[in-house]
Amino acid sequence: MLTSLCMRRIITSNTHKLTFFHSSPKLEQQQPLTRTQLKTLVLNNYTNATNFTNLFQNVVASPSVLFTASHNISTTQNAPFHPYSLVQELRENRFDVAACCFTITQNGSSLVLPNLKLKVVIEAVRMVLEAVYDERFVTFCYGGRVGMGRHTAIRYLKNTLQNPTWWFTVRFKPHRFEHAHVEKLCFFVERKIKDCVFIDFIKRLFECKVLVIELGGNWLGKGLPQECGLCSILMNVYFDVFDKEIQETRLRENQENRELDMKMVGSGLGSDVFYKPVKVYAVRYLDEILVATSGGSKLLAMDLKMKVVKSLELGLSLRVDKLNTAIHSAVSEKIEFLGMELQAVLPSVLHPPMSEKAIRARKKYLRQKEVRAIEFRNARARNRRILGLKIFNHAYKKMKQSDGFKFDFSIENEVREIFKSWADEVVQEFLGSVDECQEWHRSLTAGDFLSLRHIRDQLPPDLVVAYDKFEEQVDKHLNPVKLRKVIEDKERKENQEEEQKYSKGTVEDLTRFCIKVDAPVGLIRKAVRLVAFTNHMGRPRPIDFLVALEDADIIKWYAGIARRWLDFFCCCHNFKVVKTIVSYHLRFSCILTLAEKHESTKREAIKHFSKDLKVYDMNGIDEIHFPTEKEVKMMGDRNLSDPKPVDGVLSLATVRLASDEPPTHCIAHFCDKTTTVFYRVRLLQNSLNVNPFEKWVQGMGVIHESLNQKCLPLCTNHIHDFYLGRITFQDIDLCGCRLTDDCCC
Repeated sequence: MLTSLCMRRIITSNTHKLTFFHSSPKLEQQQPLTRTQLKTLVLNNYTNATNFTNLFQNVVASPSVLFTASHNISTTQNAPFHPYSLVQELRENRFDVAACCFTITQNGSSLVLPNLKLKVVIEAVRMVLEAVYDERFVTFCYGGRVGMGRHTAIRYLKNTLQNPTWWFTVRFKPHRFEHAHVEKLCFFVERKIKDCVFIDFIKRLFECKVLVIELGGNWLGKGLPQECGLCSILMNVYFDVFDKEIQETRLRENQENRELDMKMVGSGLGSDVFYKPVKVYAVRYLDEILVATSGGSKLLAMDLKMKVVKSLELGLSLRVDKLNTAIHSAVSEKIEFLGMELQAVLPSVLHPPMSEKAIRARKKYLRQKEVRAIEFRNARARNRRILGLKIFNHAYKKMKQSDGFKFDFSIENEVREIFKSWADEVVQEFLGSVDECQEWHRSLTAGDFLSLRHIRDQLPPDLVVAYDKFEEQVDKHLNPVKLRKVIEDKERKENQEEEQKYSKGTVEDLTRFCIKVDAPVGLIRKAVRLVAFTNHMGRPRPIDFLVALEDADIIKWYAGIARRWLDFFCCCHNFKVVKTIVSYHLRFSCILTLAEKHESTKREAIKHFSKDLKVYDMNGIDEIHFPTEKEVKMMGDRNLSDPKPVDGVLSLATVRLASDEPPTHCIAHFCDKTTTVFYRVRLLQNSLNVNPFEKWVQGMGVIHESLNQKCLPLCTNHIHDFYLGRITFQDIDLCGCRLTDDCCC
């Protein structure tokens, strides 16, 4: 479709991926280290003085550790090369960090990025820091840790935080780590790691600006290109002292308010007393901090807030936004945390009882179900009666026409089993009916003249005994009083359970508050309007700048946003609203975009692609990338992960270019394919001409504008993963290409 596009000539070295990797037959079969093996390797450098020494020379520069690091950041299944030359440079302390950095400058803003060689070393350092510190972090420290992501933090708040009264989130003014912060960070690291080379490497990363930690921004933990792989772990190390102080405060408050003094309450109250001890809760995800109190007054929350702000400003030299760090009532106000809205509500709000209309509908359904069961039972009895009569009629005719039946095989046992099963079912149905048992019991016990003594004396003893046994069996199986008593007991138990459930729910509503987590619907709808998924009336509309893409790429772009939103907000109480936005606004915006591209109507696009947005590959096999309506309905809070927000996918579009440039390597990590296509990066803020610091969605990250209009050579598999959000800019070696003078293609 694109016949002529002006693009900058991209000069890419076809061997840039292999400059520090050499093939090794032994190491091609080597497996990456497990966490246990890495931890053992790190502990081998642990001294009696409770410090680690020579970690950089003995662990980071280890071939197995570097191989594991390359495997971790690889976008392919195997990374079959091992960095021999890199090992020598690290062990001899000849590794030049500045030479491994690449600077992109545009419109006065610059971005320093590491090349693939430096990324491997950074990942190795991160692995070592994780092995040293992960078990030493407090339990409420989330982010940058295995199994400790956003959803795990939300689950902790739901299950642990009960009866919150006051809470606040700590907001930071936007500022970066300066020299003083770096020195303090290195001082904290030196407490456990006595390695000058290790500390010097971290300092050089800050000096070259390849490692930048900015608090108060919106790009940490979102997979944006300006985030380094060491940001999360180093931030946790920096905040570890603060976390320990909060932990001591929590333990002290819990210890002081652990037991209830019965003298203050009184001995006559008994079980009617509901005691709510004062507790302090805290959760930190990178630079987002939430502190809550339960059972305490607002003065306690204010005192706690002053201590937290003082510890951050004086102890860690951070700039706290005191205006936005405000105390809120947990019951009457919502608070934003981890991109979601939290509020304390009654348990009946999270699990509402059935309404009268729903109860009537359920009773109607049960009656209809019972009627259908009776009709089915009657039809089955009728069919069995007809079948039995046919069998007996056929057997009677055969007996009259011949002396008997002659078969090559015996079917007596099979027929006997069939009739026995029918008889058992009939008996069970009969014994389960109170009316029929009462009628037969009345018939069999009426006119009981054999119970008279002068009659029994005239009869044989065997007959009397047989009669008494018969009466016992009749009274045992057909007495309606016992059966009716069993049914009444069952109904009474059900009513008691319902009453207990109602009373328990009523007491909980009066004495307990739970955490409700909601997706910020207002911000999501603002993002939908900003990207122009909908018009001013809120109806889906096509997106013009996506018309230049292929059909499959358009669907993948929409699918990446849809799946990111669904994965991120699956733990929210109002997840149905997010499902509606995905199933309606995004799905039909994609259909309208495809219709505008092919100059057809919406109905024709639906007929061709279907509502599931099917596309066909080169072999004619259909592929579905966008979540189907059935798949969306089945989604819920089932997985506990750390999903990437939608920011990096929503604010980005890559357009395929028609180019006659020679084949080059794919710039995804450790991808050796040369069948690549050039894609131009188009950022949303530049396409809409919007200032991200003014008219932007609150809390939504922004990709660095220096990458706008840059061209990326990617293979088919990795552009597919890039559209769907499976890989980000952090999984791409942006240093693999250089831009020079303009020319036309």
